[in-house]
Amino acid sequence: MSPLITSILISSLSTGTIITMSSHHWLFAWFGLEMNTLAIIPLISKHHHPRATEAATKYFLIQAAAAATILFASTLNAWTSGQWSILHPTTLPVALMMLIALTMKLGLAPMHSWYPEVLQGITLPTALLMSTWQKFAPLTLLLMMSNDLPQGTLLTLGLLSAYIGGWAGLNQTQTRKIMAFS
Repeated sequence: MSPLITSILISSLSTGTIITMSSHHWLFAWFGLEMNTLAIIPLISKHHHPRATEAATKYFLIQAAAAATILFASTLNAWTSGQWSILHPTTLPVALMMLIALTMKLGLAPMHSWYPEVLQGITLPTALLMSTWQKFAPLTLLLMMSNDLPQGTLLTLGLLSAYIGGWAGLNQTQTRKIMAFS
């Protein structure tokens, strides 16, 4: 891949994260998340290897399902409340749908089963990029809507992720799988 294309993809990745983190409107947040997804897929499949292609396909399908859920939940929220604002209180079903979609995007337990397999099929620098930069935008959205979630939901998700990740990572010998479970 040429340096020009790589720099365009990295700048698109940065722009998508900045759009999502600075938005207070669900459509702009969704647009930024999709921009992130579409910018990282060529970086995942940069090395023409069947494992990289499989990882890119899995990543795309999971992220597309999560994005569709976010779009549906935000539309349902706009229908019930009349506003597209992220900070506006939502109903419990909408908040739970958003929580499920954002945990899918983040790779948190119990929606984490795709993440180790995707990380195993990509290069280490791309895995580091996915494990750090790709998490900023969905985590920001999760924290912005944390007031709409039931008390202790984020704590429970964090503890469950730490427990399952620690338990599943004990028997791993490959660096990327250990990184995925950590």
